[in-house]
Amino acid sequence: MSERGNRGRGGPRPPAADELVAEVLGRVRYAPDGTAAEDAIEAGASVLAAGGSAPPAGSGPGSGPGPDSGPEAVSAALVAAAVAAVRQCWAGGWHPADLERIVRREADGPTPVAIVVDAIAAEAARPVRGRGGGGAGSARDPRWQEQLRRLDADVWWDGDRGYLDALARRGRTSRFEAAYAVLAALRLLARLPRITPLPPPPPPSGPAAGSPSGTARTAASRALGRIRALLAKAEATTYAEEAEALSAKAQELMARHSIDEALLDGGHGAAGGPAGGPSAVRIGIEGPYEQAKALLLDAVAAANRCQAVWAAEAGFSTVVGFPPDLEAAELLYTSLLLQATTAMNRAGDAHHARGRARRTRDFRQTFLVAYADRIRDRLAAATAAATAAATAESATTAPDLLPVLAARELAVEETTGALFPDTAPVRLRGIRDEAGWHQGRAAADRARLRGE
Repeated sequence: MSERGNRGRGGPRPPAADELVAEVLGRVRYAPDGTAAEDAIEAGASVLAAGGSAPPAGSGPGSGPGPDSGPEAVSAALVAAAVAAVRQCWAGGWHPADLERIVRREADGPTPVAIVVDAIAAEAARPVRGRGGGGAGSARDPRWQEQLRRLDADVWWDGDRGYLDALARRGRTSRFEAAYAVLAALRLLARLPRITPLPPPPPPSGPAAGSPSGTARTAASRALGRIRALLAKAEATTYAEEAEALSAKAQELMARHSIDEALLDGGHGAAGGPAGGPSAVRIGIEGPYEQAKALLLDAVAAANRCQAVWAAEAGFSTVVGFPPDLEAAELLYTSLLLQATTAMNRAGDAHHARGRARRTRDFRQTFLVAYADRIRDRLAAATAAATAAATAESATTAPDLLPVLAARELAVEETTGALFPDTAPVRLRGIRDEAGWHQGRAAADRARLRGE
């Protein structure tokens, strides 16, 4: 009989650390919400904080810690369980930024968010079977690594066997409180639903630098750099006229960049079609006024030949499109959202100062909805004008521009339908503040998009 199965005079041995953690997590995960869940987490934290010396329910009298239990073994097993939980989330379609966002929305306080980021860091640092190193997303998409960087997902503790004590020291809490926080975070992860996975990222562009296509790619990279710089200046300046001029120039470059990329890729695909299929990104929609912000993103996406699908319960929109258009949409949305929020807060403060405090929220919500509605019209007109100008310029050099653009739009529509077959249009509530509507549209008019 194996050593683990042998029964001595002191009764059965308690389970090893990994078995103990699995048993505790099972009880925590399936406990009903409310008091029962809190009791399960508290009981489990007591067992884990004791390093496994306190036998779980059902163990015989006189049980003591085995050679593969104890505080350090429990800590290492808890980190391993956190890594497994994160990988289960990756299998369920979640990405690092999505996971951090949903935990921040659902959890009470910053501690569960920090613990989930630790779990993401631990997962990213572990090798995956069949691959040399890195976590589950390391070979998928440069955006994955960028998300890890933005989250500061780094292993800051000295070894998994000391994680629980290090977490307690960092938070100036007890080992019990640290274990409680970890279990609460893992319960949240274990109960997340599956979401629509994103399509794989396109492969790196093949043409070498110095070839005609490589030269075009280099020019595109420079154009994006100029667009980012212009938008950064527009967001930083305190002068409205300067912001308008900078945004106008950025929009002109953005529209031209998108068309140039469509022509470049159109020459490499089969039968003149696009070289690769559409991709997708998720963009966080933070409160308050999520519906209005989602509408603004939808307007920006449509103008850049993309489609946006809002998942209100998860706090993000998925934008489907070709990579250059996705990048342009994300850049423009970020800039316009900042401009709209600044204008909304300024107008809302004035509205509040006039003694209308009870309706300030309605005013701001309606302001952003009106801003998005007007921006949609203006962006659509700007895109149509840029396309017409490019078509006229390329009548002899690139007569297939319109078929290429049409093929890309069809591919985006088909990909969106395949990813989200059950979408429904967002239904807006009625206009709740007439002043907010008019001022929102006026602010959108002032956000000049072209050099008019």
